[in-house]
Amino acid sequence: MIRASALAAACLAVSMAVMARPAPAAEAPFEPGLMRLAEVLGSLHFLRNLCGEKGDQWRVEMEKLLESENPDPDRRARFIASFNRGYRSFSGTYTQCTPSAAEAIARYMKEGETLSRDIASRYGN
Repeated sequence: MIRASALAAACLAVSMAVMARPAPAAEAPFEPGLMRLAEVLGSLHFLRNLCGEKGDQWRVEMEKLLESENPDPDRRARFIASFNRGYRSFSGTYTQCTPSAAEAIARYMKEGETLSRDIASRYGN
């Protein structure tokens, strides 16, 4: 639960750090990282609920990311597609919580924290 809070806080920090930037004409250098973060959030949304967590914490984190980014419709669709890709990548594989699913949760929590921290430190104001 502490790691979940840390990742949620890191996601919020990323959101706040990049929201102050002007709208770029070309893809920003942090865009791939944000799309990967959206995919990680989708994966965690599926896996954490599969393994006993009840609620929409990871979907809410995605909504916060979208709100802070305020993307145009095309970019918003890419964010949502990334989240859904992460969700579907595990929903087609796991029907119950297994040790492998628990390990995937741990890996994705760590990756999400790392992505959030790196994006905020490299591109935040």
